[in-house]
Amino acid sequence: MRKNWNARLAWGWACVLMVLASCKAPQENPDNTYAFVKPANFPEPTYTFDNNPVTKEGFLLGRRLFFDPLLSRDGSVSCNNCHIQSTAFADSQQHPLSIGVDNRVGIRNSPSLANMAFMPEFFWDGGVTHLDFVPINAIEASFEMDETLANVVAKLNADPTYPTLFKEAFGVEKVTSPYMLQALSQFMVMMVSANSKYDKYKRGEGQTLTSDELEGLQLFQAKCGSCHSGELFTDFSYRNNGISTTFSDEGRARISEFAGDIGKFRVPSLRNVALTAPYMHNARFRTLADVLQHYAEGVKPSATLDASLQKDGKLGIAMTQDEQQKIIAFLRTLTDQDFRSDTRFQNAD
Repeated sequence: MRKNWNARLAWGWACVLMVLASCKAPQENPDNTYAFVKPANFPEPTYTFDNNPVTKEGFLLGRRLFFDPLLSRDGSVSCNNCHIQSTAFADSQQHPLSIGVDNRVGIRNSPSLANMAFMPEFFWDGGVTHLDFVPINAIEASFEMDETLANVVAKLNADPTYPTLFKEAFGVEKVTSPYMLQALSQFMVMMVSANSKYDKYKRGEGQTLTSDELEGLQLFQAKCGSCHSGELFTDFSYRNNGISTTFSDEGRARISEFAGDIGKFRVPSLRNVALTAPYMHNARFRTLADVLQHYAEGVKPSATLDASLQKDGKLGIAMTQDEQQKIIAFLRTLTDQDFRSDTRFQNAD
């Protein structure tokens, strides 16, 4: 039987982090620029802020780490290489699959990092269940940063600046991997995208939607809302959406070790979806029009195909070309221009 490495790793780090949280002195955060604020129309966050409250010092340290290629084996790749602010911290269209050290090509498309504080699980297969553990995969994957946590910590301790920054953020005398991961989390949980045209309309802030956008919203709710539900536009489930009949990447089954999960991947949030092309875990589709056309006419049968895509002996979702265009008009209202230009998330070094 294959071992569920992510689950065992998460449990071990959870124990370490609980110990550290119990002895870490609380810090004040008087500057609201670095305070986490839940948008009025959002659900409660899932992130454990009690164990790792955001502070200015912790956020700025996390930002520095996010942009620092020191985390990679050869100093060539940072988190920002695959998560770019202009595309809502997804990858660029030039890199359909993630690119790591030595220009090694990854196995999946890098998703957006927006609204991570509200996510119960991470990655396309849900292999990590706490945000603090997410960077480990990127750091230690051979096709991404190809490094070890131990080497990263050694490099940070040898750096002339980082030990002082960790002391200012956490009151510690030396850099340790749990605090490094917590600093990265403090940066990532602040990546809240909730100020799109749709949000302003939904919160009654004087924004209106066009007739096509309103009709697109209604069509979206009827045809897409069962999976892309709520204010985060995802139900957090794992589904086979019919993009293939066979699966070299088994998706959720790699984690669950259950044959019924073969070909199932996380339902992604659609916030900023107009910015995050290409689409699907394997970057199959280049445009939103391609995606809608797939659901209308391109769904392929397989043993684990989602039930919502096979009704009355027919595959897919019935949509005319006009309906597809109106749904796309609505999806474009989910673009948050403030988020993609927020200077807090830009490299200051």
